[in-house]
Amino acid sequence: MTSLYSGLIDGVLTGAVYALMAAGLTLIFGVMDIINIAQGVFVVLAAYLSYVLAAHFGVDLFVGILITMPALFILGIAVDWAFIRRLPARDRTTMSILVTYAVAIIVEGVLTIIFGVNYVQLHGWYVTKSIHLLGFYLPYIYIFGFGMAAFLMGVIYLLLYRTRFGRSIRASLQNRQAARLVGINVDRVATLTFGIGVAVTAAGGMVFGATTAFNPNSGYDLISRLLAIVILGGLGSMAGAMVAAISMLMVEDVVSSVWSPLWSEVVFFAALVVVLTLRPKGLFGRSFSRAQ
Repeated sequence: MTSLYSGLIDGVLTGAVYALMAAGLTLIFGVMDIINIAQGVFVVLAAYLSYVLAAHFGVDLFVGILITMPALFILGIAVDWAFIRRLPARDRTTMSILVTYAVAIIVEGVLTIIFGVNYVQLHGWYVTKSIHLLGFYLPYIYIFGFGMAAFLMGVIYLLLYRTRFGRSIRASLQNRQAARLVGINVDRVATLTFGIGVAVTAAGGMVFGATTAFNPNSGYDLISRLLAIVILGGLGSMAGAMVAAISMLMVEDVVSSVWSPLWSEVVFFAALVVVLTLRPKGLFGRSFSRAQ
């Protein structure tokens, strides 16, 4: 029973962090019809930025987020301005896969040149210290990471549903042409949305780097997981990304704790196949046609 409790709690806590990273991915798709393949590499880039701040400047990992989030936000805006907004509207979704994959390759190459291919991990007192709970020890980083992810998800919710900019995002998501007719600058909204979607990877990257050893190639496993979460939750659904992330990480961690770590990843993607077989649109997916 201890292993079961451990798997359930680990799944909820880590699932919240994955939900945050997947929320950025699904927000970008919902507003822009862009599948950002570079999201996983941006997570790794954020982890390396936290590593540099902590190792060379003595900045606490959580304090460093105040620096890495704005940096990733600016990077996201730059990528959108340089590449995404120049894609033709007719083939934007397909072309975005190729363009963001190219961006991922470039970022990975730069990280490899600077840091090499050796694995590194972030360190802090909350990474090594644990709390005793239900017969097992839980590192503080999981608890703090969950709290941070929950807070940022709440900020995103307030941004979307309690601000004028959020109304512009939701209007652009539903009908871009109508949004333009009522005076919304859809291109500016899309650029800021892409920046926000990339910025949240800073928080996720820090927790990822503190709980998992990483190198420049670690983004490939991450993007496969994030895409699976977004697809399972329903493309464009923030609530779906949250439910899918927590559910799938719970299943994976329970299987790893109770059965075998070798089967955990298999079960992770097998659950995706089973759910999509029964509900092709995902848990919260909707079928609608949107004007461009």
